[in-house]
Amino acid sequence: MTNSISIITPSYNCSKYIGITIESVINQTFTNWELIIVDDCSTDHSAEIIRHYAGLDLRIKPVFLSLNQGAAAARNEGLRQVTGRLIAFLDSDDVWLPDKLQIQFDFMLKTGAPISFTEYDVFDEELLTLQHHIQVPSTIDYSGYLKSTIIGMSTSMIDIEKTGAFTFFDIRTRQDTYLWITLLKRGIVARGIHQTLVKYRLRKDSISANKLKAARQVWYLYYDLEKMNFFKAAYFFLNYGFNSLKKRLVSYA
Repeated sequence: MTNSISIITPSYNCSKYIGITIESVINQTFTNWELIIVDDCSTDHSAEIIRHYAGLDLRIKPVFLSLNQGAAAARNEGLRQVTGRLIAFLDSDDVWLPDKLQIQFDFMLKTGAPISFTEYDVFDEELLTLQHHIQVPSTIDYSGYLKSTIIGMSTSMIDIEKTGAFTFFDIRTRQDTYLWITLLKRGIVARGIHQTLVKYRLRKDSISANKLKAARQVWYLYYDLEKMNFFKAAYFFLNYGFNSLKKRLVSYA
């Protein structure tokens, strides 16, 4: 593997947003990257838009699945395609600031972090109104993550030589949360970057926008997948709920 950055973007019916997301990668000051976009059998114009940008920039490598399988399967397909040592994730409706990759690449090399993540701003669906700002800790381990689920997927970068191989567990939602649980459970400590490098789009139909549904999914991860006893699961779940409320009270408004 090379010291380039492999970016994985799962896409499903995001024709309204995928163009600006791709452009935020093309406009990065760091140029040694490949963007693997895995389209999960979209029924809108996403595939057409992805092909257009792939024709403009050879660093963009589209993959088109023949059956809809969900974000976990799409990300796993992307993982099978990567050539870089460093892996970054970008959701198909989020936007990176231009120096995101360069700052994070330098940070990873300087600190030797196996996983890094950054602060980010949460906007409305049109990226016009700032909802709140997400701050991050300097470090986070398995226990700390269970209490906060603080790592934003589109802010993350992984050094696969240090974490070892990994895949996403095949669940339809919260597969990103469970990835961090499984990686940090190996004893890995992730490091936070105290800079805002990502614009997160809060869509009305997203899991994040439905707080009750999101909470149910987190309980499922703790109690059913992690096999915690009820009291341990409740302890981490209550901390998760408190910290979720706390971090969203930090706002520029």
